[in-house]
Parts: sequence; structure tokens; C-alpha cells
Amino acid sequence: MAENQKPIKTREFGLSSMSVDNSTSVVILTLIITFLGLSAYRNMPKESFPEIVIPTVYVGTPYPGNSPVDMENLITRPIEKELKSLNDVKNISSTSVQDFSSIVVEFNPGVEISKAIQDVKDAVDKSKSELPTDLDQDPNVLEINTSDFPIMNVNISGNYSEAELKKFGEYLEDEIEKLSEISKADLAGTVEREIQINADPYKMESVGVSFNDIATAIQTENVTISGGNIRSGDFQRTLRIDGEFTDPQEILNIIVKTDSQKIVYLRDVAEVKDTYKERTSYARSKNLPVVTINVVKRSGENLLYAADKIKEIIDKTKANRFPPDLEISITNDQSKATRLQVSDLENSIIFGVILVVLVLMFFLGFRNALFVGIAIPLSMFISFLILNAFGITLNLMVLFSLILALGMLVDNGIVVVENIYRLMSEGKSATQAAKEGVGEVAWPIITSTATTLAAFLPLAFWQDTVGEFMKFLPITLIIVLSSSLFVALVINPVLTALFMKVEDVSVNKPKQKSIIVAGVFLILSALFYIIGWVAMGSLMLIVCVLTIFNVFVLRRAIRWFQTVFLVKMENFYESSLLYALNGKKPYAFLGGTVLLLVLSLVLLVVRAPQVLFFPDNQPQLVNVFIEFPIGTDIEATNEFVDVMEDELMEALDEYTNILESVISQVGEGTGDPMEGPSGQPTPHKAKITIGFVDYIDRQGINTNGAMEKIRVLADKYPGVLVTVDKQSNGPPVGKAINLEFAGEDYDQLIAFVNKTKEYLNDQNVPGVEELKSDLSLGNPEVILNINRDKARRFGLSTSEIATDLRTSLFGLEVSKYKEGEDDYPIQLRLKEDFRYDINTLVNKKIGFRDKFGDKREVPISAVADIKYGSTYGSVKRKDLEKAITIFSNVLDGYNPTAVNAQIQAALQNFEVPDGISVKYTGEQEEQQKSMDFLLGALGIAVSMIFLIIVAQFNSITTPFIIMASVVLSTIGVFLGLVIFNMDFVVIMTGIGIISLAGVVVNNAIVLIDYTNLVRERKRDELDLGPKQCLPYPLMVASIIESGKTRLRPVLLTAITTVLGLIPLAIGMNINFGTLLTEFDPQFYVGGDNAAFWGPMAWTVIFGLTFATFLTLVIVPVMYLLADKLNMRISKLKS
Repeated sequence: MAENQKPIKTREFGLSSMSVDNSTSVVILTLIITFLGLSAYRNMPKESFPEIVIPTVYVGTPYPGNSPVDMENLITRPIEKELKSLNDVKNISSTSVQDFSSIVVEFNPGVEISKAIQDVKDAVDKSKSELPTDLDQDPNVLEINTSDFPIMNVNISGNYSEAELKKFGEYLEDEIEKLSEISKADLAGTVEREIQINADPYKMESVGVSFNDIATAIQTENVTISGGNIRSGDFQRTLRIDGEFTDPQEILNIIVKTDSQKIVYLRDVAEVKDTYKERTSYARSKNLPVVTINVVKRSGENLLYAADKIKEIIDKTKANRFPPDLEISITNDQSKATRLQVSDLENSIIFGVILVVLVLMFFLGFRNALFVGIAIPLSMFISFLILNAFGITLNLMVLFSLILALGMLVDNGIVVVENIYRLMSEGKSATQAAKEGVGEVAWPIITSTATTLAAFLPLAFWQDTVGEFMKFLPITLIIVLSSSLFVALVINPVLTALFMKVEDVSVNKPKQKSIIVAGVFLILSALFYIIGWVAMGSLMLIVCVLTIFNVFVLRRAIRWFQTVFLVKMENFYESSLLYALNGKKPYAFLGGTVLLLVLSLVLLVVRAPQVLFFPDNQPQLVNVFIEFPIGTDIEATNEFVDVMEDELMEALDEYTNILESVISQVGEGTGDPMEGPSGQPTPHKAKITIGFVDYIDRQGINTNGAMEKIRVLADKYPGVLVTVDKQSNGPPVGKAINLEFAGEDYDQLIAFVNKTKEYLNDQNVPGVEELKSDLSLGNPEVILNINRDKARRFGLSTSEIATDLRTSLFGLEVSKYKEGEDDYPIQLRLKEDFRYDINTLVNKKIGFRDKFGDKREVPISAVADIKYGSTYGSVKRKDLEKAITIFSNVLDGYNPTAVNAQIQAALQNFEVPDGISVKYTGEQEEQQKSMDFLLGALGIAVSMIFLIIVAQFNSITTPFIIMASVVLSTIGVFLGLVIFNMDFVVIMTGIGIISLAGVVVNNAIVLIDYTNLVRERKRDELDLGPKQCLPYPLMVASIIESGKTRLRPVLLTAITTVLGLIPLAIGMNINFGTLLTEFDPQFYVGGDNAAFWGPMAWTVIFGLTFATFLTLVIVPVMYLLADKLNMRISKLKS
């Protein structure tokens, strides 16, 4: 009878069999991957969130003497007209202010920034024919880098003069800027030395001296010129005329005019002061004056390396160059938070690996667990090599992707190693078991990996800002999962063939060998401690303890688990599955699951969770942006900020213990970097940055409470635009409430915006912090209307009059005063007593030559009329239309989506005039775009998964069974959100559901494929033809046998994936570095990583937990029902 028994069909996979046959090469390859992977990991730049490259170009054009309206008409519109014809432009926004036009052109993602800049330059060049002919300076075109945020502030203070502090700051600035990792270091809170020539207009008039006379005299005297070479014997000497000023007071003695033997010296008409420029900035740290260096990192460089090098420079400088009583402090150090977050995620990976390997040990035994567990580091090493080759930094997105992949990395290895072990247990040789074991499951795991990749692939094509931010997740997952497939098919078969042994877990192993090994590790630990390698000594000690623990505790627990618990669980599963497949019960089980899906959807609607765009986080930094009306003097702004600082510190009194820094800056460098360069002085702007200590040191205090106190304080100042923003996780997406009004009639637009704002304020919508607008009105101005006919009679042009007035008021740099290696400007203008007196300015005489060539003078008031008034502070445009924006933050505890819905409901019947459009932008616009994309991505992912499964099984029924399990797995997600009252975070929960779709199909594919294999073997045993159906009892038996055989891999896959995510989901943080070096685990729960990644982790955990039940019970039920349907169709056909 045995002779007539047909041999069981076997499969082999060519690549795996070849690897087993060339095991030495594969072992060498594994060692190379390990070495290069570790090297790549060390060299990868580390940062918190990835730098978003949004191709954005800025066009700035100065045109002195023009109002915002004139700037819009004369400069902004002609340039915009040419820019709108460019390809791939996403939007164009502009701001026209007094004397300056700024235009920001944002291109679609994917456009090369160099090409974008060149296209904008070409468009600007085309527009020059329509720009004013007296434009002194061409429009400036440059890139806006959205990553140009300071990575730290270096603050210098002490009992020294401002000039001395500035010199200290300049030295440090130069040293820091030498670092290749640094883009720029900007000095704030300093004063610039200036040689001022302050002229008296009446003395100038009495002797007939003009600004031009003074400027020319200084320029012709303050020169050093080479006179050539003089031959002297056999030598040549260089002749140099050295006429440069060596003392500022020398300037007083230069002759500015000689007329009829009358000599006029500069001292006769002006004074010379060696002083400082009018301040353009102030800086303070906790209300004490400082000189601050704002350090900006170069894009793509390692933030941690940059911070370490800067600190090294500061330490060396303090020790060797600066006086000991000079204080240098670092505040708002982004590297601290990045180091902590990166460390937490790295430790989460280590913790996850430990949990995964521990579970594997219980299911597979110690040796087999190592075979599977090796897939984790090897897959990551391969991934580091590829990511580093593509220039991708080691950021939080990449690290979380590795955590999300932790459980999935071992999926393929579990299936392969478990199958090889089963075949070896049946008596096959290690080599044959390795080849056939992989052969049986190769295509199923390739298909399951392909389906997982198909789920993530659409996310890699995500456009817009959010897509640029999130694309690192699918890219990393695709690379690391592909790497795990390579490890499972190439490396795992070789290692199992070389080292795997079948062990009888019921037999007690001798303990002597393990105790000897533990003793060796103990000796090594002692040696490492003696030579000072504390970390290695601790590691060896832990290995020693674990070895002893394994011998006396773990081994016994594993034996009980495998011989008692697993056997009982398999028997229970077998009886449960038999019950579920019996009679009409399959219909009841499937119907009950569908009803549960409906119930979960109903609960989701009834107890709707809050919808958030990105997870809310406790801020590490809070920025308070302060803006006065344009024209406000910097001293007034500084005085206000000084008072506000005191009130701020008083308001935050209860948070003093967690307050790390309060940095105030007034004037230059205080604008929002997202708005691009200001292009002009900003004396009316200020910024206060409040920094809190790291999460681990906050003693459970929530910094959102501190931010709310700051917002309450900000509402106290009428007439001042005070905006409070926290440093949020995720990409920049705009304000939570953002209404954009557009139209061409500016007066009508202003009136409607004010009406809308008042109406919404009357509605008192809960959750709205304070509605503010970017409209700037009431900018006071003195308008000088030149009578061109009168001016022409005197031979004067508008430009000459404007230049003379500008020199009187703002000054003119006429030369440079050199001292050592430094140059200081020599600035000519009127004395302070005169330059701010409007009567003096307009009655100042300006020189001209009459028709006989004689020099004459005429007061400016003779050719110009004066008018006092006010104008718009700025004119903003968006996509070639005038635009005004109303915006607000949402108060803590309120949901932005719900608040916006209430605002839209309130404005539903609000009549919008013709010619005006209203658009909801900012965070809500990005949220809607993201939701639309994620729904589309889910549809594409499901379609790709379906096609892959159809190709694998060459069947329509099987793909529908597997896709049904994907849909039903969302029951776990919906019930989890409702039961635990969690927020529905659009980005994170959405990506979690897409990830779930890829993970859930894996077990179903492997289970159904193995069921098909068992069926085929039974058909061969019964010699059934291709169209003959397997008898119903044998079909049920095949399903139960397959389910029981695949039970362990299915449970392992689910448990390892869930356990890999648990540390991050609950925010369990253990610092393994300090544990080894200081025996301090620094354990804490929570943190920014848990807040940001928790929603995605919990989505996968909820869904996968329920999906495991689906795979083990509902998939076999659907398989049986589908087979019954096929049998009935076959009977009907026959």
C-alpha cells in the first residue's frame, strides 16, 4: 500500500535554494550588511521632523517715496502679471507697503527650486518694461527656505559696554558661521557704529553749501590711491597716496566749498559724531539686556552634530579668549528636544525588539526566536544603507516608520522559520527542510509583502505640504519591508540550514553549559568595568543575569507554554473552528460580524469623536508675535514689550519651575519666517519666545495651561496685533480659523471684512480665541505733491527733490571710515533738531542753475504742496486679487473642525456682495485636501491589493474573502475610538487605517494559500479530477487542519506587531543608554512622541487585534461558504 501512495507535492523557491547552496557567500554578505548598515546609521544626519522643501520664491522691490497703493499699482501688479503665466505655480501672494513691494510665489511640490528661481527671474525681467524708469534698484529674487528657523539662541551678557558685547558677539558669530552645518548666524540686540555728519540747514543756506558739495568733498578726500612704481637703483618702490581719515574729527577740517577766496570748512556747517546708528533691534533674556545670536542650520545637515560643535566653540572661546565674567547662555536649543525625541524613538525600537523576541521565544523557542529576530536588525541595516544613499535624514518620521514596521519585519521570518522547523520536526534534513520550507510559503509571503507595499505606495505620491512631510513614512516602510522580504528569502534559509536543530522542549537540558556561559559574561563584565567601559560592562552583566534567568525561570516557562498552554490553545481553537463551521453556524458568524460592523458605525456617529487635523501636543516653545501699526517707532515698541515681559512673568508665576527661557526681540528678525523676508526695517514688530523644560522634567505640569494664560494676557492690549503660536508637531498648515476675503474694490472689501468680523464677534462662537485681521489701516503720512510746472521752471526734477529730502531725513552714506579691518559708514543728514521738524524740511532750500548757469536756491515749499493724511499700512493680494484675511487660534479644549463648522453655519445666510469671494483656508483647507487624498489613496491601495491577490490565486472568490476581512477589521478601529473616547486624527488615523489594510491581508493570504495546498494534497490522495469537488467533510477537515497549522504564525504576527507599537502608543520610555552607563533607566510615560504617534499606533493595534479573530475564524467561515457556493454552482451547471 505504501508503494502505491503518491508522493506529497513539494515546492522550492529558486533564489532561496541557491542561497542555501551558497551559504558561505550569504554569511559574508550578512556581515558586510551589518558593518555598512551600522556605519550608515552613524553618518545619517539626525533631526526632529523632516525639513519640508516647498519651492517658494520671493521677489522684493524697493521704490522709495511711494505709498502702499502706489507700490501696488506701479510695482506689484506689473510683476504679478508676468508671474501668473509661469507653469506649476500654486499661488501668488503679495504685500505692498510704504516704499516696498514683496511677492511670494509658491510652486507645486516637486519643482526644482533652481528652475523656479530662474523662471521667476525671467518673468521679472519681462516686467521691467512696465516698471517705473526711475527705479533705483532692480527687484531682488531669492529662495524662501521654510526650514530657516533658529536651532538655538546664543545669548551674551555681562558688565560691558554695548560695543564690547557686540565685538564678543561678532567673534562668536564668525566662528559659528565657519561650521559647514550652519547656514547663517544673525546678531540681534546690538548697535552699529556710525560716523555721523549732522548738518545745520540754515548754516548750509547761509554759505550756499548743498548735500552734494559735502558728499563730494568727503569722497574726494577720504581715498587711498596707488601712484604707480618709482625706480630707485635696482629696486622699485610703490608710490601710495594715503588720504584716508585716521580720526573722525579730521573730517571737520576738510574744505567743502571755495568761493571768491572764501573757504568753507565742514565744521562751519555740520558736526561730526563718532556714535551708533539708530537702533534697529533689542534683545533680552528674562528681561535682562543681551546680545543674541540666532543660529540657523543648513538644510540637510545633522542638527545634533551642529549643536555639539557650537557648544564646543563656546566652551573653547570662554576658556581661551573671553573674560571669565562674561556670561554666555544657550536658549531654545532645538537639539535638546530632538535628541530626546530621537532617543525615545530609538529606545522604543529597542524595547519593541525585546518584547518581540521575548514573544518569539515563547512560541518558537530560544534558538528559533533568534533566527526570526535577526530579521529586525538586518532589515534595518539594509534600510539605513538605502536611506542614507538617497540623502534621507534620520528624523522622527523615519524612526516611527521603523517602529510601525517592527512587528511586520518578523512576519515573513516567522512564516519561513516556523515552516522550516515543522518540516525538520517531520524528519527532513536541515538543507532539504530549508529549501522546501521556503518553497511552500515563498509566493504567499511575496504576495503578502506586495499587498502591504501596495497599501503604502499611494502615500508616497502625496502632494502639498502635508504630503511632503508624510512621504517619509511610506518610503521608509517600503524600503524596510522589502529588506525584510530579502532577509526572509535569502538569509533566514541559510542560517536555519546551518544552525537550526530540532529540540524536544519536554526534555530538561543540562544547566552546566549555560552556567559556564553566564560565568564567562560575568568575568567579561568585571574586566570592562575595570578598564572603564561601563556600558559594555553593564551589557555583559545584563547578559549574564538573563542567561541565569533563562536557565532557572524562562526555560521552564517556555516549556510549559509550548507543551501545555499552546497545546490547549490549539485544541480549543480546533474545537471552536469546528463549532463555527458546523451546520448553519457559518451564516450566523458572518452575519453577526456584519451586524457588529453596522453597530460600530452607528456608535461612531452617535458618539462622534473629535476630528483633529494633526495630534495636539504640549508646546515646548511658545512664540508671541507682536505687531503695532506700521510707522510705530522702535522705542515705543520696545517700551511696550518691556512692560509685557513683566506682566508675562507675573502671569506665568506658577509655571516658573518648568520655565527654561524667555527671549524677547524687538525690530529686526522678529517676523514669521513663513512669511518670507520683510525687505524693510520692522521697528513696529517684536517677538517673545517662551521655552519650557523637557517633558521628562515638567513634573506632570501641562504647558497648554501656560499657553492659555499667555493668550488671555495677549487679549488685554487693544490696538496691538498679538498672536500666540505654539511650536506644533507636523508641517506648517496655517491658522486653525482662517477666512480669506478677496475682491478688487478695496474700500468695499474693507467694509465687508469689518462687517463680517463684527457679526462673528456678536455671535460669540465658543472656542474662538480672538478674531484678528491682517488689514493695516491708519498709517499716518505727510504727502508732498510736487508741482511739476513750477519745478520744471527751476530745472528741478521730482527725483532731485525726493533725494534731497531723503538725505535730510534718512541720511546718505557718503564714504567709509576704516579702523583696522573694520569699515564703518560715514552718514550725512540733518541734525536731529531739524530732521524731524516738518517746517524745516519743506522750507529747506534746494540748489539749481538758472538759464545763465548761475547757481540759485529755492525752498522746496515753493514747488510743492503739503497734505496730511493717512493711508493703508499695506495692500495684500492673493492670486492677483486684493485680499484680507480674518484669523484666530482655537482655545485649548475646543475642536477646530467643530468651531469652523459653527462659523460656517453662522455665515450661511450672511449676504456676500458681488465682486467679493470668501474662502476657508489655513488648517481647514489642508485638512479637507488631506482627507480627500487619503480616501483616494485607500481606494487605490485596495484596488492594487485586490489585483495582486487575483494574480496570486487566479480566482475572484479568494480576493473578495480577503478584502472583506480588511473592511471588517475597521470594526476594531471604530469600537476602539468610541470605547476609549479617542480623537479621530485625520492624518494619523487615516494612515493607520491604510496601514491596517496592508497588514491584515498578510495572515489571510498565508492561511488561504496553505488551505489551498492542503486541499490539493487531499485531492491528489483521492485521485480527484480538476473539476471534481472535495467532499464536504474533507473540505472542513482541510480548513481546520490549515487553521491549526497556521495558528502560531497568525498569532505571532499579530502579537509582535501590537507589542512593537505598545511602548510608543502608551508613551513608555526607557533610556537604555543611561541604564547601561548609570543604572538609571529614566523611565517615564507620555511625551511628545506618544501624543504625535499614539493615534496611528492605536488605530493599528485596535484594528489588528480584531482582525486576528477575523483571520482565525471569519476567514475560514467565508472560505467554507464560498466553497459551498462553488459546489452549488457546479451542480447547477452539471
